[in-house]
Amino acid sequence: MMERLRQQINFVMEIDKLKHIYRQNLVADGSRRENDVEHSWHLAVMALLLQEYTVEPVDITKVMKMVLLHDLVEIDAGDTFCYDAQAGLDKREREEAAADRLYGLLPPDQEEELRALWEEFEARETPEAKFAACLDRLQPLLNNYHTNGGTWRIHDVSSAQVRKRMEPVGESSPTLAAYMEALVEDAIAQGILRR
Repeated sequence: MMERLRQQINFVMEIDKLKHIYRQNLVADGSRRENDVEHSWHLAVMALLLQEYTVEPVDITKVMKMVLLHDLVEIDAGDTFCYDAQAGLDKREREEAAADRLYGLLPPDQEEELRALWEEFEARETPEAKFAACLDRLQPLLNNYHTNGGTWRIHDVSSAQVRKRMEPVGESSPTLAAYMEALVEDAIAQGILRR
């Protein structure tokens, strides 16, 4: 029993490092970059609030687990900016190695459960994984929109790039996809997103 608890506490302390992984995205007031913990928490709250807009019913507990766990691998792999094609080339390999190490810290049953949730999120095939991915795409768009273009402007991102990145939103929720498209169009009209 004590060995199991020791492994769990070691994992808990190891994932504290996620607080120091900064994303390209700015927080909504534009004052600084967002960290991965803030991103994951934001997605969990969004899951609770927006689940009514999914095409298929979802197990909200499973979705919340996925969004809370999905970026843990960035402790080792780092955050890969979604619009940096070069940095994305070895992303899968880096994240797989990180998942092996991090989830390997847990007792075997929890390692299997949490790793399976991460793999399911990455595969994006179940209703829960599609909704989690939808939220993972929507949240940065909201932050960019509310920071007058935020990282879109910093990195000269085009509306075509944003729309391509947002495709998973429509897989889970046409309502959220329509909302997202309205924001993209307004961002173009405001001059905060390049056509």
